[in-house]
Amino acid sequence: MSATVPATGQTGAGAGAGAGADTGTTTAAGRMAALARAELTLLGRSKATLAAAVFMPLVLPFSLRSTIDQMDLKGAGLSVGSVIVPSSVGFALLFAVYSPLVSVYAARREELVLKRLRTGELRDAEILAGAALPSAAIGLVQCLVLTVACAALLDVGAPRAPHLAVLGLLLGLAMWPPLAAITANFSKSVEGAQVATMPLMLVSLFGSGTFFPLQLMPDQLASACELLPLTPVITLIRGGWTGDLSAHDTLGALGTAVAWTVFAVFAVRRWFRWEPRR
Repeated sequence: MSATVPATGQTGAGAGAGAGADTGTTTAAGRMAALARAELTLLGRSKATLAAAVFMPLVLPFSLRSTIDQMDLKGAGLSVGSVIVPSSVGFALLFAVYSPLVSVYAARREELVLKRLRTGELRDAEILAGAALPSAAIGLVQCLVLTVACAALLDVGAPRAPHLAVLGLLLGLAMWPPLAAITANFSKSVEGAQVATMPLMLVSLFGSGTFFPLQLMPDQLASACELLPLTPVITLIRGGWTGDLSAHDTLGALGTAVAWTVFAVFAVRRWFRWEPRR
């Protein structure tokens, strides 16, 4: 596989084919790194996708401030910072990782890039992981920048249980790429991919504690929302900052996150479409 970036003007299909043509890179890490470099170049040429992935997660957390100020947070044992910080991570995972990756997988499939890559040295897991690395890296950087900025501007200080915050972030980064790959099955184009992301994104935004904390929801609704894929990430990160997450709630969040990750990986291995949809 070539470790060089495709030349300007090369199509997505040509870039992908070029990335898998050379057999000089023999390690899995090297092959995924070369594919990630090519994918990052293509992402940089898609100005609209890149702008949405970079700026949406940066803007949304601070647009929540006026809404959060009207909530009865003290009654639920929360603060503005303990709501906005985990919400920032949720926005980054949805808009910088999940949504762009659905478009990437759908576009590369329809351009026959995935089919061509499978004929080379790359294994299926390496193809999907390599394509996901740029978006995951952008999401990780945004999560770190947003948490530091929110912690400083909202005076929430350092997390009291940092291991929970780190664990929640890592689980989110592991969970959402395979969920994106599965969602890409339901679209025939990049435009269709954006539509396909809407159900899970909307449910996650309004039901996982990003816009509205679960502590302020009715008990039955909150219990149902705890089963959503983004909820355990928000729960662990919020618990990492407040330090008041019980062992029972921690294990419940971990179990939900691991279950979603295992299901997503199994679904990708079983049902991911490598051929174009016709």
